[in-house]
Amino acid sequence: MALPKQIEKLRVQTARLQLCPLPPEKAQMVLDYHLRNRDFFRPWNPKPSKDFYSLDCQAEKLAGDLAEAQAGRLLRLWIFNQTNPQRVLGHIALSNIVWGAFRSCFLGYSIDQHQNGKGYMTEALGAAVQLAFGPLKLHRLEANIMPQNAASIRVVEKLGFVCEGNSPKYLKINGHWEDHLHYVIRNTALE
Repeated sequence: MALPKQIEKLRVQTARLQLCPLPPEKAQMVLDYHLRNRDFFRPWNPKPSKDFYSLDCQAEKLAGDLAEAQAGRLLRLWIFNQTNPQRVLGHIALSNIVWGAFRSCFLGYSIDQHQNGKGYMTEALGAAVQLAFGPLKLHRLEANIMPQNAASIRVVEKLGFVCEGNSPKYLKINGHWEDHLHYVIRNTALE
């Protein structure tokens, strides 16, 4: 199975959260999320482009996400509390999706600094893994995490991800090449 044809209508519900793609018209919510977390995300993310913190850039990124989803290469889900669907709490991205015999992708995610430690990311990632392994029938999800990001490591380990090793100088983060631990979870039902 590939991604749903009408990807913009996809909704994933958990006990407290709703996960969904966003159209370009919702760029202001995404921009607000990035602006209020700018300093919090800095140690963990690549340096953003000069126009990243602009409405136009975020609208273009959302349009690009939908186009990549239609092509079956990306699924970015924005996280909302069911009681406040107007404020982004975080996001999850299944990226570089490869179908065929590989059926694998990378997993990226972030959570609002003021929502950190409340279990939201564990809940949201659990739902994303179920989506990936259930309807999408992916076999392997790979998350690469900096060794000093203990909170992120705890989240994936709670969900059953296993560390397969260290990748030295794997990604350029905030201007520096950083080592990353390679965490993987497999859909053993497909094996």
